[in-house]
Amino acid sequence: MAYTPPGETRKKVYEFVRERILSGSPPTVREVQRAFGFRAVQSARQHLEALVAEGKLVKDSGKARSHRLPELGRVRSSHLIPMLGRVQAGELTTALQDPGDYLLVQKTRFDGRELFALTVQGESMLGAGILPGDTVIVRRQPAARPGEIVVALVGEEATVKRYRQKKGRVELHPENDAFEPIVPREDGEPFSILGKVIEVRRNLE
Repeated sequence: MAYTPPGETRKKVYEFVRERILSGSPPTVREVQRAFGFRAVQSARQHLEALVAEGKLVKDSGKARSHRLPELGRVRSSHLIPMLGRVQAGELTTALQDPGDYLLVQKTRFDGRELFALTVQGESMLGAGILPGDTVIVRRQPAARPGEIVVALVGEEATVKRYRQKKGRVELHPENDAFEPIVPREDGEPFSILGKVIEVRRNLE
């Protein structure tokens, strides 16, 4: 990379790390190295250590993604939960797995290990205020009450729908009249509830 004064590079490293932390995915040292084209991982580590010494970052030992912003408080006040890919709100589609992406959520009554996040595709849940591109926060649980919005697996495909039961059969209902309910077949087609949607997030930009 082109030469820049150490202070200017450090400022850019801080801005990069801060943006990643606020987006919910604190970078590892090697990710900082790759982002700035440092030849050695030690160069990235030195910049991060200097930012910690200046009080601009705080480092928690024993974690790969260990840096946080002082103003966000200690890690125990929030959770980094995994982004597991995309889930269809419409026709069924295979759920994509994107390990390594995380989302920052404030500490709630739920253990962070119970939560995961998915990005929604499709328009079948418009009536419930869930739009394409929204992120749903999901609490892992194998069962749901009628009327709750769930992420369910039918066969090998995931979908977000409202859970219903009719005459003892499971039905997954959309919130859009242009879509039909999904009724798992009775021939042994695999079906499971991955979790209940407890929060919806939307980026307005």
